[in-house]
Amino acid sequence: MFTAQTYVDRRARLQAQLGSGLLLFLGNDESPINYAATTYPFRQDSTFLYFFGLDRPGCAALMDLDEGRTVVFGDDLTLDDIVWTGTQPTVAELALRAGVNETAPIRELEGRLRRAQGRSVQYLPPYRAEHRLKLAALLGLAPGQADGGASVPFIRGVVELRAVKSAEETVELEQAVDVTVAMHLAAMRMARPGAREAEIAAKVTEIALAAGGGLAYPVIATVHGETLHNPHYDNTLQAGQMFLLDAGAQTPSRYAGDLTSTCPVDRSFSARQRDVYEVVLRAHLGAIDQLRPGVPFREVHLAACRTLAEGMKELGLMKGDLGEAVEQGAHAMFFQCGLGHMMGLDVHDMESLGEVWVGYEGRPKSTQFGLKSLRLARRLQPGFVLTVEPGIYFIPQLIQRWKAEGRCTAFIDYQRLEHYADFGGIRIEENVLITEGGSRILGKARPRTAEEIAAARMDG
Repeated sequence: MFTAQTYVDRRARLQAQLGSGLLLFLGNDESPINYAATTYPFRQDSTFLYFFGLDRPGCAALMDLDEGRTVVFGDDLTLDDIVWTGTQPTVAELALRAGVNETAPIRELEGRLRRAQGRSVQYLPPYRAEHRLKLAALLGLAPGQADGGASVPFIRGVVELRAVKSAEETVELEQAVDVTVAMHLAAMRMARPGAREAEIAAKVTEIALAAGGGLAYPVIATVHGETLHNPHYDNTLQAGQMFLLDAGAQTPSRYAGDLTSTCPVDRSFSARQRDVYEVVLRAHLGAIDQLRPGVPFREVHLAACRTLAEGMKELGLMKGDLGEAVEQGAHAMFFQCGLGHMMGLDVHDMESLGEVWVGYEGRPKSTQFGLKSLRLARRLQPGFVLTVEPGIYFIPQLIQRWKAEGRCTAFIDYQRLEHYADFGGIRIEENVLITEGGSRILGKARPRTAEEIAAARMDG
């Protein structure tokens, strides 16, 4: 947790934006794996953490903006609980650390809301089934009504506060990225013919756990980099392949790192692998160079798409007017996702509140394949922390589908492209802080160029 004043200030700024009414914050509960006593690792709701800092299951909070009163609800451990968990701080002790003086048992929350009948009760979009059921019980809603009743002013107020990272948050994020860099260096050194994806995933997980915070999200460790979110570790690395690691650590305070590295399984990239890698690196460095306050991230994304398309044309895989090709989405044959997303307490920060608010300030998103997956489009501001992660992905099923449909034939050379169907995928990802005068890459330096990657692997 940060100092109590940090949480007091955050709540005061939120109150200043919203004015009046009741704000309901639901913390998360334990989530059973197969029965109640065996649970997944607990993860508190990030907005609850941001405003109250209580990383404990079974809590909620109510802010009365009219009376200037805040109550944290939760139950202290019984003796039966303590037998299994050991002594833990009381709810009152935890609340004081967040600058809240009033607490009550969780059972009293429903009564408080019932007595407030007729007043506006604002809540955020539920992303867990348990939250939908709680909202239905607390507010007299049908479970299916909970999503539609979320407060847009509450969402927008939270987004604008959480989007701009304070100096103390930046320190946390930098620590998370430093650990993440160590994870990626270890993976580069392990990626050899005969190594197993599962072994590398286990090693990077060990590094994250040993640092005290654990993983920010499930590890992607794969020789099939063309599968953007590959959850499997079934393969043994073979000569001639490339290995992609997308993995990040989180700090004990839950701030996330998020990096992706791609390296050859052999000592160095083959000529064909290096050609594609250099295209991705060029797009990556060009995008970072454009990051500064006031620049719409959508423009940075489209510039990166044009750079990737230029590289594909140099390799003979694209043709024609590349500006028109990008406008029509032909580049999405190779780059199917967005260039980056916000980061913070969530690795995709605040995504539960809705991309249209986090990344678009309420404006509609594109429906075009590829561009519709861009999570961040708004103008950048000092204090934003975001990823930059261009990639080139050769997806056999996508190649076959578009060719059969005769799609984008003016821009894609399918005859040459078919020779790349077994290539895989390459992604380069780093985490960037927008500063008053430009931007800064967070964390320790890590290998990016082909030469740096080869040197790092020789050290292993």
